[in-house]
Amino acid sequence: MKRRTMLAAAGVALARPSLAQGQWPDRPIRWIVPFPPGGSTDLWGRMVAEPMAAELGQPIVVDNRGGAGGLIGTEAAAKAAADGYTMLFTITTHVQTPVVLRRFPYDPVNDFAPIGKLGVTPLVLCASPSTQGNTLQDFVAWARGKDLSYASYAAGSTGHAYGQMFTDEARLNMTHVPYRGEGPMLQDMVAGNVACAFHSMAASGGAIRARRIRPLGLAGERPLPSLPEVPLLVNSGFSRRFAFSGFIGLLAPARTPQPILDRTAAAFRKVVENPAMQRRLLEIDTIPGYLGPAEFREDIIRSMRDWEALVNELNLSIQS
Repeated sequence: MKRRTMLAAAGVALARPSLAQGQWPDRPIRWIVPFPPGGSTDLWGRMVAEPMAAELGQPIVVDNRGGAGGLIGTEAAAKAAADGYTMLFTITTHVQTPVVLRRFPYDPVNDFAPIGKLGVTPLVLCASPSTQGNTLQDFVAWARGKDLSYASYAAGSTGHAYGQMFTDEARLNMTHVPYRGEGPMLQDMVAGNVACAFHSMAASGGAIRARRIRPLGLAGERPLPSLPEVPLLVNSGFSRRFAFSGFIGLLAPARTPQPILDRTAAAFRKVVENPAMQRRLLEIDTIPGYLGPAEFREDIIRSMRDWEALVNELNLSIQS
């Protein structure tokens, strides 16, 4: 190679990081969803990814990496190159699973740069067709004295904690069965292989409307307009612990260049605050609640602090 050509090539190589940043994105972007297809996190991620791709001018590929309560996909995102081409679309298990497992393969706060919060979704206690009782009280009366099981979409998740709390407060004998996401859990619920579970309406609304599973009680503090007959657990003799709420949102690996974070955050906000998107979210009983990067970071820290207190109170573990 001639000396002039070598120098030119070296100059291009040295300039590549700034060029890549300036031209970002110039190829498809990958969003890791740390759960299998078919669950609510996958659904929300794909809903947001499509209009985000149009805003950014490049396809967004959803990469489902389920397992270990979200740890596998989240760890992969934390270790990905901080170049803007890998991001994480996730839920509250981001802070929950490592706390319960007492294993931190990633730092939920410092290994990520928050992009924005989409909102929240209430969880609904549902009963499978293998059980009896059309009301919360009737189900509890039927279940007492029986050896049953409750499902969760991940060990260490809100659904896991709520299931244990419900078992304890209703004085039932139920064994925890964790799944690798809401999709597989819902399949077993519909098949009657477990007695009950806490579901997001985003994933289970169709099965509820088709009467394949029965809604019994609602976590959170606000009734759902789509389920006006379903009572709040906190108004049905159960504790205020059922009012815990988390988050749905997008994060990037820490050290992603600030211009990329800023552009992604601006596109995310535009998409999430679009009235059409807000209508779509409400149709699947997801409550829009946009937060920008700084506010979302504080929300993540608060969720982690509240969750640590709840886990210690329940002595929650993957074996429980």
